[in-house]
Amino acid sequence: MPHAADRRPHISEKLRRSIAEAAQHRCGYCLTAQEFTAMPMHIEHLTPVAAGGTSTVENLWLACALCNGYKATQTHGLDPETNQMTPLFNPRRQTWAEHFQWHVDGIEIMGKTPIGRVTVLALKLNNEYLTRARRRWVAVGWHPPKG
Repeated sequence: MPHAADRRPHISEKLRRSIAEAAQHRCGYCLTAQEFTAMPMHIEHLTPVAAGGTSTVENLWLACALCNGYKATQTHGLDPETNQMTPLFNPRRQTWAEHFQWHVDGIEIMGKTPIGRVTVLALKLNNEYLTRARRRWVAVGWHPPKG
């Protein structure tokens, strides 16, 4: 039986490098820097292949393993404030600071808009693994990211 990774569309190394550079080598959702992870970032399909997404530059971005895993094939979520189905944040087309902000402690991400709130919940941007790591990064002055 083929492994799940064998069914993923092929993305060239050149395209991978280009996307990583455009994303400044950090996750488009939680902003974790590649240098802080113990594994390579994923090239994420913004619109999942299962939902008709393609492996073209316009549909690809960098995501950490946690965010990519929690996102899976999701494209929308229920906003807890408006109770409306809302699209997830698109790091290629939207500005992070417009939809999110760091809590004053620099550890948790807060959604400022329906898109931000839905994405925080759907991708579990404040999961225990990330918040534990962020607490350490803040303590040594590596976090939150600038810019």
